[in-house]
Amino acid sequence: MTEPRVLRIAMNGITGRMGYRQHLLRSILPIRDQGGITLADGSKVTVEPILVGRNESKIKELAARHDVEHWTTDLDGAINDPSVDIVFDASMTSLRPATLSKAIAAGKHIFTEKPTAETLEEAVDLARQAKTAGITAGVVHDKLYLPGLVKLRRLVDEGFFGRILSLRGEFGYWVFEGEVQPAQRPSWNYRLADGGSMTTDMYCHWNYVLEGIIGTVKSVTSRTATHIPTRWDENGESYDADADDAAYGIFDLETPQGDQVVGQINSSWAVRVYRDELVEFQIDGTHGSAVAGLNKCVAQQRAHTPKPVWNPDLPVTESFRDQWMEVPANAELDNGFKLQWEEFLADVVAGREHRFGLLSAARGVQLAELGLKSHAERRTLDIPEITL
Repeated sequence: MTEPRVLRIAMNGITGRMGYRQHLLRSILPIRDQGGITLADGSKVTVEPILVGRNESKIKELAARHDVEHWTTDLDGAINDPSVDIVFDASMTSLRPATLSKAIAAGKHIFTEKPTAETLEEAVDLARQAKTAGITAGVVHDKLYLPGLVKLRRLVDEGFFGRILSLRGEFGYWVFEGEVQPAQRPSWNYRLADGGSMTTDMYCHWNYVLEGIIGTVKSVTSRTATHIPTRWDENGESYDADADDAAYGIFDLETPQGDQVVGQINSSWAVRVYRDELVEFQIDGTHGSAVAGLNKCVAQQRAHTPKPVWNPDLPVTESFRDQWMEVPANAELDNGFKLQWEEFLADVVAGREHRFGLLSAARGVQLAELGLKSHAERRTLDIPEITL
């Protein structure tokens, strides 16, 4: 039997929450431990992670804990190591453009968290660099691989909705201020100087979700807020939380068929959850509606839609939630991050573009920039097409 091809991956920022839990623990290590992935031609490819971080004791301990042979605190050395095939980055956004640019210049394939940059200009420049270098570049679009949104997309593809009218999304949960109970998100998320911002953080997600489920985002009207202006950091010290901790957006969308759709997504770190999952999207169409979270998706078609009657003088006697049917997966769906990693690795071996690349990421940065500008100017802004 032919030995599988080994792709060596320098994984930068792996001590962070997302880098460690989703990319190392739930993606790369399982791919390694299962012996790799089988490609369309029957050949196999596996991975060898190289852990990269600034804190030597942390990175060394992680390597020992997970039986990873190679680790380093020398990011530039890892990027320029001729045996490294892929550079993955999950570090702070402010550091990302320099890391990715060096990796592209070194001829490495890149897979990265988002946002890819703090400004649209930087994000587009990275996309140009990757195109010129001819490398395979992938950007994490994890939500499109989640079971709930996979089911939702399938309903769109099957024409379940008829003509799609609207999409509404609710995302967020209460992030403790840190005074009495420790905050469950890092303090830099709430400081502008450190790159914090709900809009910057989440609009890059919403852009690819809207593109991947509905179609092109044509305009944005956004209102942001800093609902909690004082928080307490990891050392128990109070600080001014000047970054927006909530963003309320309305988006004009256009389907591939040319239909106009109204999108609305609320995002907040200052909201208490009264829904089935931490994020939910509802699509309403002429023939049916569906609500999807991270895992579950329920639907109601036109023939099964009841006819509620408005009567504020009487209590509601019907259970509206019971009138929806759950959409089955009809397949075994693995961890979304792992699924995209496997797709990206196959693209690297085939020498082809990954379907979610740096240009898609640039559109996410663009939506965040225009969302913040929309708030500042109190107006709706059209979204121009980005070209390289």
